Parts: sequence; structure tokens; C-alpha cells
Amino acid sequence: MADPTSDVPTPRRLHRARRAVGRAARAARAWRPRHGWPATIALVLAALVASVVFGVTTASVQAALGPHVTRYDVTTDATVTIDFGPLGTLQIDSPLPATLGVRATVQEIPASVTELGEARTLQALSEDLNAYVAFFSGPAAAVQDVAYALVRDAVVRSAVAFVVLVAAWFLLRWLLGPDRRRELVDRLGPHARAWQAAALVVVVGGTLLTSSVAPGDRPAAPQATSAVFDGTPLAGARVTGRLGGVIDTYGGYAVDAWRANEDFYRSAEDSLVAAWEDRATEEEQAAQEAAQQDAADRAAALHAAPDQDDEGADETSTDRGDGDPDASAQDAEQPEPSATDDPDGAAPAATDDPDGAAPSATDDPDGAAPSATASPSPTAPPVDPVVLVVVSDLHCNVGMAPLIGRLAELAGADAVLDAGDTTMNGTSVEQYCVTSFARAVPPGVELVTSPGNHDSRETTANYARAGATVLDGGVVEVAGVRILGDRDPNETRVGGGGTASAADETPAEAGRRLAETACDDGEVDLLLVHTPAVGDAALEDGCVPAQVSGHFHRRIGPEQVGLGVRYVSSSTAGATLNQATVGPLSGVAELTVLRFDPESRRIMDYQVVSVAPDTSVTVGERLLWPAIVEPRDEDVPGFGPEDGGTAPGEDAAPEG
Repeated sequence: MADPTSDVPTPRRLHRARRAVGRAARAARAWRPRHGWPATIALVLAALVASVVFGVTTASVQAALGPHVTRYDVTTDATVTIDFGPLGTLQIDSPLPATLGVRATVQEIPASVTELGEARTLQALSEDLNAYVAFFSGPAAAVQDVAYALVRDAVVRSAVAFVVLVAAWFLLRWLLGPDRRRELVDRLGPHARAWQAAALVVVVGGTLLTSSVAPGDRPAAPQATSAVFDGTPLAGARVTGRLGGVIDTYGGYAVDAWRANEDFYRSAEDSLVAAWEDRATEEEQAAQEAAQQDAADRAAALHAAPDQDDEGADETSTDRGDGDPDASAQDAEQPEPSATDDPDGAAPAATDDPDGAAPSATDDPDGAAPSATASPSPTAPPVDPVVLVVVSDLHCNVGMAPLIGRLAELAGADAVLDAGDTTMNGTSVEQYCVTSFARAVPPGVELVTSPGNHDSRETTANYARAGATVLDGGVVEVAGVRILGDRDPNETRVGGGGTASAADETPAEAGRRLAETACDDGEVDLLLVHTPAVGDAALEDGCVPAQVSGHFHRRIGPEQVGLGVRYVSSSTAGATLNQATVGPLSGVAELTVLRFDPESRRIMDYQVVSVAPDTSVTVGERLLWPAIVEPRDEDVPGFGPEDGGTAPGEDAAPEG
């Protein structure tokens, strides 16, 4: 049976559609406002101005100020005011244009934050001091967060106000009807401009009166500035009420702590630059010496070749083998065998000694002793590696943010990998932490994170808004590297009952899911997770060649687990047991530089950068990344049944 629509030819339908569009276009071109374009444009501009003024002057958001939940409102008094309630206010001149200012009304400290330290009196005050030091270590990020939030709120409010005004205009026209409108036009026509000006004054004045600060809240007279803030970002601040006495008495402690924190990380950053340059100089000298030695060896071999050819001229090529000089000369010209030249494809696994010793080479299964260092083939073109900087367990230590950014610049990083636990407790007031880290990464360098058990969906969403790529169980390509990962299946809230499952699956189930995803994809280069055990299944199946994780606050590996290599990064915040992770370092903070070969799709080597509590920095040597050895018995850690897929000592490791 024929299709009913086939009776109408397709060209006819297209012709009708074109005619309809043409009629609509002609009608739109022919439309003219009844009172002319100038009056219509003026009316629209008036509505836009009124909407923008209303949206800007009434913008309000809730964000953080140190450990406090704080409400920020746009004002029109050209002053930035921090209102501490009964204690008084702290005021500084506003950098905003057109007499705009901001009022920050400080509210309570969330219970989820106070649970981090339930001590009382002076110890409790020191906990708050740490939070303020962390906040003011990265004030630019916090200010930008608030500014962006206020701009978004102002745009939304302006759009809503414009829509309301337009809707009210058409509703009023409909209620009046055409006859009543003509009557009003005839009466008001001669005074149209005066009425328009009066309406604009009323609308703009009304929006100013509804701004966030009432006249009684505006300072009547300038207040004396506090000398406590001299030399800080709050220099020139005016303090009112009881807060003045509190700041004059105790503010020096907070300022001294802030200055000590700034001095510490500034010195550490200078040490990082010096240590990196020293290491680069040593590597350049070593490369020159190796090149000179290689040239000398080649020259000696060429010089000896003619004599050996003369001595062996009477011998046939079939006699070479036992002590043949020609054969020896040919052998002398061959390059040294590299760790990847084993005919069975096996290569030694380099292990990282805690004291910084060079990696040892394991014996080849066939009895050959391969070289402990990898040297490229003389005919192979130089590899342009992808450089990855690994950080983990930052725990809101924003003082390390400038060092992360500087190392990324020095190393020429293509991406920064954050293995999770970027915050302390995943609370709303920790937004400035993730924002500080995200904005410390240099432009053009990608940032990838696998959220840890101390992070939350709220702080992770803030991290993503700040520019981070958040892994969510799928494969992403970053700088040419295919990375798989997901948020940690557990959730830890200090003081809130410890660690509990944050998802509908156990760590083992999450690990199996990631392994299946990797095996189905077949081209995953790197698995980035927070807890190492979550990635063991994928390593054992041989579906990922390498895994990077954190969580233990101590470095483990790189070492072979199953059919892949696992590397556990230490804490980049210098986190130690029962010590704060903000302020100057309490322990050694570590960052790792990985170099990835885009041709072989394998990690080439790794380099550990350590920052000590005395601000000294150690840039380690580049160590060969272990090659994967096919297991023959049960010699590979984590592969034998007695290991259960867990490297020795992990069960006893502290939880991050």
C-alpha cells in the first residue's frame, strides 16, 4: 500500500515552506513600531538600565571567609565592609567602580569544620588561626570566587528584572485595551519626554533604595586605621566597635602567622628554582661527558679497525667466531645493549629506594644481566615526551600552590595530575582551596583530578568550575595521554563518624568496574585513583600499564603489581600524623615529575621533588620507570595468590 504522503511531491512541500518563511521575513521587515524607532529604542534602553542597576545593587551570594560561612552583598557606599556582628566591622576602601562596594556579613563556623578540632579555649583558637592563615595565603582566589559569584547573581537578577518589566509592559497594554491606550496617548503625548524622564528617575531611585545597605549602615565619619595590618593586603583597614580592641590586642598573632607562612613558601619557591637549575646543570654536564666518552670510544674503534683488518685479511668470513679480530671490531662498533633489547621483551624493574639510591636491575629470567640504565638506539629520533606533574593529598595547604605552579613551569609540564584529598573535610568553606590550586596551574597546562575520600561533591564541583577535569569513571585524553579514573568510593569526615561508603559500591566493586572499563577500551595509558587498592584489579588484568595514586601520605614504588606498574605518591602538603597541613610544612612535601613516551605509550622515567620543613628543596635524579616483567612463578608483588593483589605493607599503612 502506498504511503499517503507520497501523493504530495517533495518539491511542492519545500516550495510551500519557502513561501511561508518568505512571508514571515517580509512581515518582520515591514513591521514598524507605532511610535517610531527612537521612542522604542529609548524605552528598551530605559528598561535595560533599570534592570542592570537593580541586578547589580541587589546581588547577594553566600561564600566563605576563612572558616566562616559569609553572606556577600553589593552596596553603593564605595566601601568593603566585613561585619562581625556585635564585635564591630572592618572597613577598607572599595576597588569597585561607580561607588560600588561589598558588605560581608560573617556568620557561623559550620559544625563540619569545628569537628576537625574539638578542643577548647586557646587550642580551639589556634585551629581557627590555622584556617585564617590558609585563607589569607590565597586571598586572590577567594576574592575572585566571590566576585564571579556576585557577577553571576547580578546577571541573573538583571535578566529577570528585564523580563518582568517587558511582561508588565505588555500586560498593562492588554489590560488597558486599544481605546484606552489611544486616549492616554492623546493626553500624555505633549508631555511624553517629561513623563519618560520622571519614570526613569523613579525606577533608578527605587533600585538604589533597595540596594543591600540601608542609609543607617553607612559610615557617618572616617574611622582611624589599624596599624596591625600595615604591610598586609588589609593595610589601611578601619576597625569599629569592640573588634578594634580585639585586633589591636590579638591581631598581631594572626598577622605574624600570616607573614611567617608567606616567608616560608616564598623561600621554598626560591629553593625550588635553585635546586631545579642545579639539577639541570648536572644533567647537561653528564650528557656532555657521555657524548665526549662516546666520541672517544668510536674514534678508538675506528683507529683500531684498519690494523685488525690487515691481520685478518687471509681469513675467510666463515672462520669468524673464535677470537676473530674482524668480529671483535664489529662487536666494538655496536652500541651498548639497553634494558629494552632483551629478546624476550623483559626489562629490569627499577625500584625506588627511600634514601634516594639509584634503582637496581633485576636479573633477566634467561640469566642475562641487562643494563641498569636505558639508552635509546643511536639511530632512533629523539622522543618529545609528555611531562606530567603528580601531586596528592594537598589537604587545603594552599601555601604549596605557588610551588606546584612553578614546578609545572620549570618542568615544561603538559598536565598536572591531582590524586585526590585536595581539601580537609569537603566543606563549603573550603572552596578557596580548590580554586587556589586550580589557578596556580600555568595557562595551557591541563589539570586532572581523581577526588579522594576527604573531598566532597560540592568541593569537586567547585574544582571543575575553576578549570579542573574531574574523572568520573570514563576515559579522558589529556595532552595525548588517555587517563581513566573516578572519585574514591569512600568518604571520610573527621569528627563525623570516620570513613563510610560514599557510593553504592565497595572499593572492590569500584576497582572491578574500572578494570572492565579499561579492558573494554583497550587503549588506557594511565589509571589515576586516590586509594591504591582500587586500581589493583586493572593492573592484575593487564588492562592498564601504569597507575598513580595517593592516600597513604608516603611514597611507594614504582613497583610492578600484576601486569602493570603502580606508583603511590606521598603527600604534597607534607601531611604528618596529628599535625596541621596549613602553615609552614610539618613534614616533607613531595611532587613527582613523570615523562611519558607518546610513541611507545609508556612512562619513561620519574623524578621526585622534595620540599623539607626547613624550606630546602631536593630535586632527585630521573629514574627509569620499571618495565613490566611477565610473571613466571609468584615473584611479582601483588600477582601471586598469597598477596591478594596488595603490595606488602599496605594493610599497615596509615589512612590518608
